[in-house]
Amino acid sequence: MEWTVQQLAERAGISARTIRHYHRIGLLLPDSVGSNGYRYYGAVAVARLQRILLLRDTGMPLADIAEALATDPSRPGAEDSEATEIAALETHLTRLAGEQRALERRVRAVEHTLEMRRAGREPHMDAMLDGFNDRFEDEVVRRWGREAFEASNQWWHGKSLSQQRAWQQRAETLLHTWAALHEAGFQPGSQAAQDHAAAHVAWFAEIPGTPTHAGDVTRSAAMVRGVAASYEADPSFQHHFGSPAAAHLAAESLRQRVSGWG
Repeated sequence: MEWTVQQLAERAGISARTIRHYHRIGLLLPDSVGSNGYRYYGAVAVARLQRILLLRDTGMPLADIAEALATDPSRPGAEDSEATEIAALETHLTRLAGEQRALERRVRAVEHTLEMRRAGREPHMDAMLDGFNDRFEDEVVRRWGREAFEASNQWWHGKSLSQQRAWQQRAETLLHTWAALHEAGFQPGSQAAQDHAAAHVAWFAEIPGTPTHAGDVTRSAAMVRGVAASYEADPSFQHHFGSPAAAHLAAESLRQRVSGWG
């Protein structure tokens, strides 16, 4: 038995337009095409649509669904297809768990704001932003893991506003010193540059959750090299350093500082 686009859409509880869209992007192909150009969907296509809708209901993007279902389960290699689908679901679950944690932090922030307002008091500014301003969460988690992000996030949000401002001022001073060293003509291997690179690495080590804080030499070296690469490649970092050349000086000096760490 085979169904037309309209018949399949009605039975699946979705629109014919959705079926056509899935066909257009190569996600759901018909089992056959009639001489009249009509597309007909049989058991294989219906089984695939069932899996598409199941994955879609988890919130998984269509591109990820296509990757998860890349192997036709009706052909040799079905086990590979199942493993790919499971891996995609696990990845998606991890992403959802991260979003859930972020949402929970935002809920707590709103609850704090509401509680303080009801009491006629001013809410703590940083508590109001908890969960809303973690711009580097994905990058930190990707590089060093969820525990690293949570540790550094709690450390940061545990600071008062004045403590955060003081920390940010230290960070700005750190970057401005690189600019001054560049303007003075110091090279990455110079004593002045290496002394400041040591101070820069020590500044990293103050942040809980980082390999430098944990004293993991090998992972610290990888972290510092990764940050150095970002300093050179990211225009926003170059802006904070004052120039691409100053950012390069910092990056190369840091790389030389950890060159013997592994």
